[in-house]
Amino acid sequence: MKQGFKDGAAFPVFCGCALTGLGTMQLLDAITGFFPSPADSSDVNDEGGEIVADPSGTTCAIVYKTLSDQYGKFSIFKVLSGKLTSDMQLTNTRTGTVERIGHIFNMQGKKNIEAKEIVCGDIGAVSKLAETKTGDTLSDSKNLVTAKGITFAPPCYSVAIAPKTKGQEDKIAAGLGRLAEEDLTFSFVNNAETKQLVLSGAGDIQLDVLCSKLKDKFGVEVVLSPARVAYREKIRKKVEAHGRHKKQSGGAGQFGDVKIRFEPGENEDLEFCEEVFGGSVPRNFFPAVEKGLRDSINKGVLAGYPLVHLKATLFDGSYHPVDSSEIAFKMAAQLAYKDGIPQASPVILEPIGKLAVTIPDNYMGDIMSDLSKRRGSPLGMNAAGEGLQTVEAEVPMREMSGYAIDLRSMTQGRGFFTFDFERYQEAPAVVQEKIIEEAKAMAEE
Repeated sequence: MKQGFKDGAAFPVFCGCALTGLGTMQLLDAITGFFPSPADSSDVNDEGGEIVADPSGTTCAIVYKTLSDQYGKFSIFKVLSGKLTSDMQLTNTRTGTVERIGHIFNMQGKKNIEAKEIVCGDIGAVSKLAETKTGDTLSDSKNLVTAKGITFAPPCYSVAIAPKTKGQEDKIAAGLGRLAEEDLTFSFVNNAETKQLVLSGAGDIQLDVLCSKLKDKFGVEVVLSPARVAYREKIRKKVEAHGRHKKQSGGAGQFGDVKIRFEPGENEDLEFCEEVFGGSVPRNFFPAVEKGLRDSINKGVLAGYPLVHLKATLFDGSYHPVDSSEIAFKMAAQLAYKDGIPQASPVILEPIGKLAVTIPDNYMGDIMSDLSKRRGSPLGMNAAGEGLQTVEAEVPMREMSGYAIDLRSMTQGRGFFTFDFERYQEAPAVVQEKIIEEAKAMAEE
């Protein structure tokens, strides 16, 4: 039995009751009698070598959990080799910094019992480590050894998070930053394009727990809403546009006059060219024209999303020897943009991601049917062993909101997936209309 547990060929299941303690002694007896001790096995370093559990060996410990709150953080570690004592100086092999170990503790429930040393095979806790995070290795600087790190599944469920009371955005960011120290399975990012703080995790249950922790530990109540999708816009045909900015108010006026040809470009970023002959627009005003266009492409004409794959060629214009200025030509370029882009057959591009979902064979029909509802394009499927199949498909990101919850429901929690951004492509006309309507509603709000 002990060898089966060690090899991973047998998986024990124990029954117990947390309320009465029934079954606790049987569990502890089984751990003592059947589970392999650290002396019976060895851990693996990042190069595939062994870290032998030798009390007289080089000190090596891995931090496998971090507890963090408003008062500080506690690093819980397992000593893999040697022994760890208070006042030691160990090197964090990830950062190269030296951490001074202060008081070390054995943890028993909510009690922390101070210890003089923690030997290999045992676990302990230490506070106030400056730069050490979950998964980091602390090792003797004379013989650095890095344990194999902890691999976490990437977040697959995202929502927008905002405070119930306006003005508490900083408290949310600070609270999530502290919680991220103890839980590396979620992430959060402030999306400047959609103007949302996006929280990503393994599913809705994890994010609900995080919201509860924000309220209990940091005193901020939050609301969750669907995360917006970052779309793009582009044009499909060539047009010529005229922009003239003329303003006279007392003294010196403002005058800028440009003619610009807009056409689809090869590069995602703006491609600015000039074909001005005869000095109709002085060369020193070219940067102002480009600056005006770069400011304009941040907001498309259909739904306000950034315009990409645009080539703009300044081919004519005029100027005034006194009233012309950089600001005047910048404004003229923006007027040409507003005049020409609506005539250039603009369309909305939606982000497409590559989905790889692994499921048991008997759920294949449900998954394929669901993908067709999400406008997915299957790319193929591969056997993943033990009655599992991995289906690959390209799916619009717009249709993937809540997929983690839906997949859990369809496969009884037995399916999992990864989803990564692939490219932008033109959205169907019906979808474009919905996107434009949603953008107008957001603008009104």
